[in-house]
Amino acid sequence: MLHTNKRSMRLPIAALIFGAFIWGLVWYPIRALEQAGISGVVVTTFTYLIALVLGVVLFYKNIRNANIFNEDAHLLFWICFFAGWANVAYILAIIHGEIVRVLLLFYLAPLWTAVFARILLSEQLGTQGFFVMALSVAGAIVMLWQPEALVPLPDSYGDWMGLLGGVMYALVNVLIRKDQSHSIQIKSIAIWLGATVIGLGCSFILALPPVISEINLQSWMVLLSVGILMFVLSIVVQYGLTYVPANRAIIVLMFELVVAAIASYVLAAETLTWKEIVGGGMIISSGLFSAKLNPASSQGVAKPCR
Repeated sequence: MLHTNKRSMRLPIAALIFGAFIWGLVWYPIRALEQAGISGVVVTTFTYLIALVLGVVLFYKNIRNANIFNEDAHLLFWICFFAGWANVAYILAIIHGEIVRVLLLFYLAPLWTAVFARILLSEQLGTQGFFVMALSVAGAIVMLWQPEALVPLPDSYGDWMGLLGGVMYALVNVLIRKDQSHSIQIKSIAIWLGATVIGLGCSFILALPPVISEINLQSWMVLLSVGILMFVLSIVVQYGLTYVPANRAIIVLMFELVVAAIASYVLAAETLTWKEIVGGGMIISSGLFSAKLNPASSQGVAKPCR
């Protein structure tokens, strides 16, 4: 029986490893599109529109008024809204910031999750919970500290977007946990819709969208590939999180940082300073501790863009 259980865990764990591996690399084609003249917000709009169309086609049976407009319809709206901002912030962060540094700021999500869970879910934090929050804050301070600055704040556009993306990501996760009346399919469609709509709005504010005819075939193929990848990753990671206990899932998903560190060094010649290594280690540790404190918190959580 134990042997059977181990075999049944192999596929979900493999799904999480695959998801972490791809998330650690997906920044590269997005940066390539930016260099080709297609801004990050436009990339967000196109790729998540592709994911949205695929989701609507495959999950059309779930799209019914009764399945959407229920007592938690307002929560679904906020999931859609904040997931859109999380995606836009994340895309802008990985384009303009250092990859591993951005991801580490994004992994401050356990800190913000604890705050939002207290406000929205009335979850109480014990001594260990406050320890996790303190460890996250301390890691961020170490990583962001500059001798000439009085307050350790992000010092670049990419850092600020990474931090904002992590806050929005944590809020979406808590809202998803709070919304128990909508299926994973409906919530996933809401996330893709939010990323598409917010991305489209920001495209007209932050960058002039390119004329479709000006996008070359190679860029279209990359956009299509990333869009399909976003859709597949959402389903694959959801599958893994459904069957793998949270305290194991978070360890597997941390593999993303390893992949990103190697890929950013090889592909973008980015290196880590001692502050980022020490502070990042503290942030990662807080994420591991947070999963053990609340094993149920990661179950059924959709990754907005990551």
